[in-house]
Amino acid sequence: MVFAKEESEENMIEPETWRIKHEEPETWRIKHEEPETWRIKHEEQGELIEDNEEKKELSELEEKNHVKSGEKPKQKDLKKGSANKSLTCTQCGKSFRDKFHLDYHMKVHTGGKLFTCDLCGKNITRKTSLELHMRVHTGEKPYTCDQCGKSFSQSSNLKKHMKVHTNEKPHSCCLCGKSFPRLQSLKIHQKRHTGVREYMCFECEKTFPSAYCLKQHERIHTGEKPYMCSHCDKRFSVSSHLKTHEMIHTGEKPYKCSHCDKRFSVSANLKTHERIHTGEKSYKCSHCDKRFSQSRDLNTHERIHTGEKPYKCPHCDKRFSVSANLKTHERIHTGEKPYKCSHCDKRFSVSANLKTHERIHTGEKSYKCSHCDKRFSVSANLKTHERIHTGEKSYKCSHCDKSFSVSSSLKTHEMIHTGEKPYKCSHCDKRFSRSGNLKTHERIHTGEKPFTCDQCGKSFSQAVNHKIHMNIHTGEKPFTCDQCGKSFSQAVNHKMHMNIHTGEKPHACDQCGKTFLRASNLKIHLEVHTKEKPHSCCLCGKSFSHLQSLKIHQKIHTGVREYMCFECGKTFTTATRLKLHERIHTGEKPYKCLHCGKRFSVASRLKTHEMIHTGEKPYKCSHCDKRFSVSGILKTHERIHTGEKPYHCTARGKHFKHSSALQSHTKKQSQ
Repeated sequence: MVFAKEESEENMIEPETWRIKHEEPETWRIKHEEPETWRIKHEEQGELIEDNEEKKELSELEEKNHVKSGEKPKQKDLKKGSANKSLTCTQCGKSFRDKFHLDYHMKVHTGGKLFTCDLCGKNITRKTSLELHMRVHTGEKPYTCDQCGKSFSQSSNLKKHMKVHTNEKPHSCCLCGKSFPRLQSLKIHQKRHTGVREYMCFECEKTFPSAYCLKQHERIHTGEKPYMCSHCDKRFSVSSHLKTHEMIHTGEKPYKCSHCDKRFSVSANLKTHERIHTGEKSYKCSHCDKRFSQSRDLNTHERIHTGEKPYKCPHCDKRFSVSANLKTHERIHTGEKPYKCSHCDKRFSVSANLKTHERIHTGEKSYKCSHCDKRFSVSANLKTHERIHTGEKSYKCSHCDKSFSVSSSLKTHEMIHTGEKPYKCSHCDKRFSRSGNLKTHERIHTGEKPFTCDQCGKSFSQAVNHKIHMNIHTGEKPFTCDQCGKSFSQAVNHKMHMNIHTGEKPHACDQCGKTFLRASNLKIHLEVHTKEKPHSCCLCGKSFSHLQSLKIHQKIHTGVREYMCFECGKTFTTATRLKLHERIHTGEKPYKCLHCGKRFSVASRLKTHEMIHTGEKPYKCSHCDKRFSVSGILKTHERIHTGEKPYHCTARGKHFKHSSALQSHTKKQSQ
């Protein structure tokens, strides 16, 4: 305000009324208003100008007469001042030197607003304020920065902006040393140290350090959004939010990172981004030693320690520690999916899910493993993958000693202990512990198969099955056994294969103690105890314990044998049977006996063979004490007691106990 003060001293001998009437409006405003007051109060707070003028006049009077701080002015000076203030306000007793200032002051009491905007109807007390207000509608910005070309609607805003280039911060805090370009900013900052928050909201009693902050807050209660986007009609309660929003339409990103070429539309985002380069983490948790680069991340983190969840869903009783998580959760109730894929019609409730989905179309895989050349489209998937190399398992079960590399796997595992199955099928009464399993299950009812092979047109209900199928076309087998060199297209198959070498059978039956290599085999085994066979053939009435067995059985009736051996042309009903058959041609025998080294092409034959070494005979005859190592032999033996002869010759009507006996008989008859 040096310019304003110098000019004021030069013109002090001129009558005040003449000076107000004849000066340029902008010059008068610069001389008699604090820039920050003008910004905060806008044109509605014009009455503060008089207080500033009077304080300034008294200051000039004291300076002219060399009045020191703490001394009283001389009597003749007081009389001179009183002579200049002969008009008194009848409402509050305040005195003024002329009728012009008294009339202007009276508007504070009467609420008089003489000038009206023709475009929006807003009433304004001063003509100069109306001229400034009209620039909001016209977009006029006559004041341009000669350093960067940026334009402003008010000269005071240009003056503030120039300090960005000069880095001038003349006002320093005496308590912490922080500097500010404007005195008003320093005053607001000092309230942090003193704790003074003199502006209170009468709606919720929240207090604020400045009138401007209070005014912005009150718009939450009133719902006022005076700032409208000229591109899409969206409205905002804060002008800075409008400015940031309009950059979406214009594509403007004025803030450039000094370390890389990345640009931002908001300066705060630039500041946060630069911490990636500098490694600065200014915010430290008061409960642990963890540090953060953003204060909001610290606040969110500390809620882990305090257990605070301030955001409650209005549809259910679920609570959240982060407002964004509440907003995302509410879309489950409303069904809102505002994010649409630009490549297809699929919609998403979370923007991050849309971004991840679009990478399916673009093929982008930005995240590369530091241990191998594998790439991922999602950073979380990379993090999970790298734990395969490091062996890290950070998530430990509170019920048992099992650890997991992924938190979601731990959560799913703990449901085994708690028995919780929160996801219920809308078509039947079946329940699931994972939402993904429910979604997959419901496709049985709907028949939906959204995943289609672009090579052969085959469709699948699960993405994982589609991925496995694609390996048939590509021949890719990325998982290799370090014991025997065998490769696999799936990690789960590789893991199960490794158990063959280690002999580990992690899945135990709680009824009889029998252990299994695979969880699916245990599930099938448990049906031996329950005798449950819920799946029945509609053609012959035969029942099966699981659906896949029924499907294979039905191919006997339909004659479908879609799996063909390319070596001999023989066809099979399942891929497993084809695979076992192909080992005849390749000579592959992947299953090795740990006792004698003998190898087998089928796992069940290895199992039967090992019983020779162990002497195990788990199958006991229900009619006598004889035991067998193979269930098929037990079944044949029991026919001695029952007299059953299930194999029937249609030509001669003869019955046999064994299929081999029927085959021998048939050959004799054909000769």
